[in-house]
Amino acid sequence: MVVRELTDLEIASLVRDMESLRGGSTAAAALIGCGARAIPPLRRSLIEGPPRGIYQPRQLTVETLAELGAKEVLIEYLLDHPPIKDPVVRHAEDVVRSTAARELGRWQSDDVFECLRQVTLDQLLPGVVEALGGFRRAEVMPYFLWALGDDVCRSCAEEAIRKLGEAAKPYLLGAVNSPSPSAEEESPSSLRRRRWALRILSDLNLVEEDWARLQKLLYEVDPDVVITTARISLTIAPTPDKLQGVCRLIAMLPQADWFLRTEARTALAQHFEFAREPIEDEIARRTESSLKAQSLDVVLRMLINLRNQVVESRALRG
Repeated sequence: MVVRELTDLEIASLVRDMESLRGGSTAAAALIGCGARAIPPLRRSLIEGPPRGIYQPRQLTVETLAELGAKEVLIEYLLDHPPIKDPVVRHAEDVVRSTAARELGRWQSDDVFECLRQVTLDQLLPGVVEALGGFRRAEVMPYFLWALGDDVCRSCAEEAIRKLGEAAKPYLLGAVNSPSPSAEEESPSSLRRRRWALRILSDLNLVEEDWARLQKLLYEVDPDVVITTARISLTIAPTPDKLQGVCRLIAMLPQADWFLRTEARTALAQHFEFAREPIEDEIARRTESSLKAQSLDVVLRMLINLRNQVVESRALRG
């Protein structure tokens, strides 16, 4: 069966059909079948067409160009970034730009890397974080750390940083000690960034020499920061600091949410021989309160249950 080659007018018509939220995917499939002939009209639609509040048609154009291998068009689009005043249109176009960056991640080439680096100078986009993560180059760690404090980009940033492994450690150690704009007036994004940087650090191969840069975090006021630091201390810190880590961990339990308490409980159970005395002291202190207060004390119940379960488990093992 001979398949008829589409005319230029028919290709142009298919490009216009991509404006339809229903029929756009069918038009895109047909354009991909046209091969390189579809690239110029798709380029004109993307580069010369106006951004709008509904992002799906332009996003589909980007995806179709990527399928056609039009790397240079996507680079051109990302580097051509005129300001958009309308916040709705600007948000929609950011979605399109993020998709273009993500699609460029198919090509692990220097020109793609430099294009993405240009975008990092003034814009935080999850697609850029994801694409740069594929390069596994530590020089873009400052961008990943910026993204780590952003709710939209955080998961992509975490994945990108974890891909770097040990190469990310110096940057993470710097980040956890750099509240912004200051320790006294730290912004929510800065605190999120430091919390997640600590969590990633806790999964790396830290050594005792790293503890000197983490020790002071035990004395902060945020339960997440303190408990994660305390968990790290139980692995790498010298004995006096381990004991202080246990005490600070226990002190943060009343302010911790369920997830943090679960992490704390696991750490105390794993290091029970070391933590037993501070746990017993805290239980004794809390049982001095009234019976009513004890019945409402979730920390007391947690510590008693932890102690009893560990002791009973060891007794069963003989």
